[in-house]
Amino acid sequence: MSMKKTNIPVSEASEREVRQDLAAAYRLFALFGMDDAIYTHLSVRVPGRHDHFLINPFGVLFSEVTASSLLKIDLNGGKIDDRKEEVNAAGFTIHSAIHAARPDAACVMHTHTVGGVAVASLRDGLQTTNQWALQFYDRVAYHNFEGLALDLDERERLVQSFGREAKAMILRNHGLLTVGRSVAEAFILMFNLERACRVQLAIQASGQEVSPLSPEVCEKTARQFEKGGANASQVSPHAREWSSFKRRLEAVSGLDYRA
Repeated sequence: MSMKKTNIPVSEASEREVRQDLAAAYRLFALFGMDDAIYTHLSVRVPGRHDHFLINPFGVLFSEVTASSLLKIDLNGGKIDDRKEEVNAAGFTIHSAIHAARPDAACVMHTHTVGGVAVASLRDGLQTTNQWALQFYDRVAYHNFEGLALDLDERERLVQSFGREAKAMILRNHGLLTVGRSVAEAFILMFNLERACRVQLAIQASGQEVSPLSPEVCEKTARQFEKGGANASQVSPHAREWSSFKRRLEAVSGLDYRA
């Protein structure tokens, strides 16, 4: 049976695609236990616009997010669509700051996980002692805790802490943040950063000494990750893994997130 083709403007088709990808990321975070009730937030820039981005409505569980439920807002917090739902104030502070300052940050993800908050609360932060963590060797920024991110004047300090090149940041005593040129990149970075934090806690709980790694091997491994690792032959090195994540989601919950 053939499906009827519809002509969709390029810009509209692109927005629909990123909406579905972001909704999938919300559902995957819930599936993997990386959500925090109605708190934390993921956003993606609207294709073709530097000043509009999509984010979850405040009060909606990650497991409830769909492509059409995402709110479109501007860098001043104004809603582009005529919607009644509100945006989490802390979410706006963090995401508007990064989207405005980092043209490469098409997608921004922020989490409060047990592993992430635990490592964020440690004085020395993330320890690059295993393969997952080595992806972030000398590539993680840190931002000091200032209380709940409700004050808009924190945006300038947040951007200063993040810098122009880092794709991962640990918000001290708070949680984790990643950015990517796509939803896929930001999600995979966050997934690996979360696993690196959990492995670190397991190592520390064991009380055993860590097998040492040379700075040369650490840097080599980080560069291998940057080139796409096993997916280096692909135009988009994250496409294969992202497709597998979405298949896992769809096997559990179907295609509801695309609505």
